[in-house]
Amino acid sequence: MELFKPEFGLAFWMFISFLCLFGILAKWAWPFIIKSMEERADLIDKGVAYAQEAKSNLDNAKAEADKLIAEAHAQQADILREATKMRNELIEKARSDAADEAKKVSEAAQVSLEQSRKEAEKQLRAEVGDLALQIAEKVIRRNIASDDAQKALVDQYLSEVETKN
Repeated sequence: MELFKPEFGLAFWMFISFLCLFGILAKWAWPFIIKSMEERADLIDKGVAYAQEAKSNLDNAKAEADKLIAEAHAQQADILREATKMRNELIEKARSDAADEAKKVSEAAQVSLEQSRKEAEKQLRAEVGDLALQIAEKVIRRNIASDDAQKALVDQYLSEVETKN
């Protein structure tokens, strides 16, 4: 069991070796290890800061996108309202133009009808005048003595006129 009982000399040299190793490590290895750990910690901190900044940028971008979408919806609604308004105005203008045109056509038709009626009256009067002259001429030619004969002659000429028309 000698292995488990260290001697004083062995413990002394182990302690000296430990101090030398500790001194070497403290002089050259620990600063490098601590510097590397600090750089790693800084890198991790920068990564966390970058992630937080990216998250805030993403949140801002989402908020901006939502804002732009809301503005786009509002503009779309405005455009639709304006288009509906313009459509209604065009329909009303077309209706009023059509009503005006119909009124003009109606007035033109009335004028044309009135002219046709006047022309027909004029033609009728001319024909009646011609018939009256023809009747008078025939009556004078026959020298009719009795009223009954004159009535019969007028009736005969009127029936001739009716058959011509």
